[in-house]
Amino acid sequence: MSLLKIIESDFRKYKKYGGNFFAIVFFTQGFWAVFQFRIASGVYKNVKVPILRQILLFFCLLWQKLVEITTGISIPASSKIGDSFYIGHFGGIILNSKTIIGNNCNISQGVTIGVSGQGENRGVPIIKDNVYIGANSVVAGNIVVGNNALIGACSLINNDVEDNSVMVGVPAVKISEKGSKGYI
Repeated sequence: MSLLKIIESDFRKYKKYGGNFFAIVFFTQGFWAVFQFRIASGVYKNVKVPILRQILLFFCLLWQKLVEITTGISIPASSKIGDSFYIGHFGGIILNSKTIIGNNCNISQGVTIGVSGQGENRGVPIIKDNVYIGANSVVAGNIVVGNNALIGACSLINNDVEDNSVMVGVPAVKISEKGSKGYI
């Protein structure tokens, strides 16, 4: 999928939750962070001329830091995020540079997706498609969060999550197999 198509899919997702072009582009901090990530990621993946790539990545890094300071959302250019990505509220969102997130995922404020574990368990999560991550949740370690999973607010996910699971608590436990339908 082209960069413009991915940005369009993100915009459509924001529009689905309400708002017009003006409100989304100028007043929605989550969209600012996602848009900045898409441009920086495009440079990171597609610019092959070394000196040009370094110069553009430097400016993308400055732009990323400005967005981080303004919104409290950190999404490194080297992260891999599928289309239709949505950040519901701004503030305190940190993604590891090796984060992998599938298509059509939503995250809320205060979410951390990071490295954790020891030995072969050390790593960064892989989050599959149609996943909803609630406010102030932490997803960390060499784990896989399955398709259509829902992670409740203030949960700690440090083990694999099966498809269609609803996980809550610290550490999180499965309470249902209803999944993320209705939250995405």
